[in-house]
Amino acid sequence: MIGSRTPVADTPVWVTLEVLTGGFATGRYVAESPPSADELARLPVNAPGETDRERVNLWYLGDEGLAELGHALRTGRCRVDVPEESALLVVAWLLEHGHFAAALDLVAELRPLMHRLRFTPTFGPSSAPAGAVVRRHSVDEVRAQLRQATVPPRIAAMRETLQVWNPLHDRLVALWCDTVDGDLPELVAGTVSGGWPCRVWPDDWVERRRQWLDDYATAAELHHARHPKSNFARLQSALERCPVDSSALTGREVGWIRRALANTISAHGAPGSEARAALRTAQNEAAARPTYATLAHVLSTRLDRFPRDGGLPALDPIAGVVDGAELPAAAGVAMPPHLLAKAARALEAPIGELVDRGVIGSGEVLAEVLPQVTSQLLAANIADPVLASVYAQTYAAFRRRRSLLLLNLEHQVRFDELPWISAVAPYRDRSQKTPRAAAQTLRETTAVALGAFPQTILPNPLVREFRTLVKQAELGLPLVEEVAADIFMGTFTAKWREAASVASRVLSGTLYGRYYDLPAAWPAAEQRSRIRWRKLTSDDFAEMCRRRAQEAHTSQTPGYVAQNGTVLEQSQILTSHNLAVLIEALDLTDWLREVGPELADRAFSWAIQRQTQPVSTWISGLQGLKNTAYAWRQGIFFLSYCDPTAVLARLEERAGVLGPRFAPAVTGLLDVAAGARFDPRGCTPNGGRRLLGWTTGPHWCSAAVG
Repeated sequence: MIGSRTPVADTPVWVTLEVLTGGFATGRYVAESPPSADELARLPVNAPGETDRERVNLWYLGDEGLAELGHALRTGRCRVDVPEESALLVVAWLLEHGHFAAALDLVAELRPLMHRLRFTPTFGPSSAPAGAVVRRHSVDEVRAQLRQATVPPRIAAMRETLQVWNPLHDRLVALWCDTVDGDLPELVAGTVSGGWPCRVWPDDWVERRRQWLDDYATAAELHHARHPKSNFARLQSALERCPVDSSALTGREVGWIRRALANTISAHGAPGSEARAALRTAQNEAAARPTYATLAHVLSTRLDRFPRDGGLPALDPIAGVVDGAELPAAAGVAMPPHLLAKAARALEAPIGELVDRGVIGSGEVLAEVLPQVTSQLLAANIADPVLASVYAQTYAAFRRRRSLLLLNLEHQVRFDELPWISAVAPYRDRSQKTPRAAAQTLRETTAVALGAFPQTILPNPLVREFRTLVKQAELGLPLVEEVAADIFMGTFTAKWREAASVASRVLSGTLYGRYYDLPAAWPAAEQRSRIRWRKLTSDDFAEMCRRRAQEAHTSQTPGYVAQNGTVLEQSQILTSHNLAVLIEALDLTDWLREVGPELADRAFSWAIQRQTQPVSTWISGLQGLKNTAYAWRQGIFFLSYCDPTAVLARLEERAGVLGPRFAPAVTGLLDVAAGARFDPRGCTPNGGRRLLGWTTGPHWCSAAVG
């Protein structure tokens, strides 16, 4: 059922489903795959089970299978790509440590799906990064991407011209020039002067003509023929009709030959001249240079020396110039920076370094790699290093699951809902070191995310990963997600009110608090809550969002998505979408005072740049306005921690490129910074407007579509 945590019938919530863009489950199980030949080779003829996969799973619950799993555990030679693949590893660990009842309970829960799901790992060295380093892709993934490089059609056509057609063209021109009586034709003030072709016929004409036509035929079989009306085509066509002389040509056709010769001689020089020789030398040098596709293949070959499922410890070993043994024709050529940037996606390095290199280019990508660190923090609570390794790999695999579209305040599947993870929960230790490490990681990652991407709100995947760190750090922070306007159910859980209360307190009296007219406080006495869909909701917070959203209601007949969007934007404004909560709890205030001007400047610059981009459709225009308003809000938040004078002066200057359309937004911000306030319509006395991203009708800041 769409919107449910269990959208596929008769499927437990913990099964990893294939999920399409938009959060729709296809019904396919990601861990459902046919056994490999190696797996089947282990099975005796009479192995029990209805399917090959069931027979393999059951074999691993026998003595031989458990022994193999135990050996893989102790040696670390196992890799978990899908969460289900660690289930029988956990069974083996429980049995080895005498936890027989827990092992039997786990097997009983897995048993109904043993005929379909793979519950065993891939046997071989683990490729998970160690320590505080992460990587975006494996060596094998990057190598495959490099080997997909091809020469662009325009570049291929240019190289074909230089290497194939130009030499033939020069020989053809020389052949016809040898038939000219007198000076070679050339253009003088646009008029052809000089001698005429087809007047004298060299003794070797027949042989040279035959050889050229043979070479042309060979080239035409392998390459695209030239344009039919080009000089080349005219000269080639005439040559075919002149086996011994020009008796088959009309006077007009001989004139075309003369004109074609004049064109090429005037442009590039006569055959054998210094001018034509210099041109062809330069062109041949250009054609001899290796293409990026060729160099990408060289770089991919260099990756062969590294474990395919692992990462790169450094780029230096693969970044050198091309060696003659690799590609003789390209010896000494430097590896292009953009190809090394692609290879850097397999680099194992701290998150900050990968951000600086551009490998991590968004909050979403940061959320992809952060589980590699979080998994180790979670596993640090497990004293047994064998179990800790399996736990960490399973968490990293779990975080690669795609989120489902959920309704009715449902939450995504949690890691501890996996039966084999809950089975080992009693064996996790609660030391003080792990919460401190998790808090430090959360602090550092928050600073990286805000510093690298100041113009964007924290994306949901990153918020979910932050929530895991918050739980591990025992901080209890009310982190909130971005809710899609088309599935908003009209209410909020209590954590939104809690986050708004923090934002009102932290941002009281600041530029952000005045610009968005945050409530002074959220008294507990006024809190109204109720239980909906088994969740505690905050009715007074939802009512305030709806009331504040009236400012953006510009249509008498609004669509429900736009109407929801105006309410959700107010929820983000009231909570600062996690910024106030994180800055206060992680003690980042001093850091933000120092970097605030730069972050605000970058956020505002991005907003201005976004509005200079042409709008092709009304939908792209609405999306652009929403993202602009979000960047605007981020900039105002950062500016609330520092002196805004210089930043606002630069903003006013830059915004001039947008003309009067955007002027009310700048005026409104400058007015509030100077002490003015918005009226209930979101206007200031000087004509300023509060910039919001959502409206139910035409937006006062919309750009023309075209």
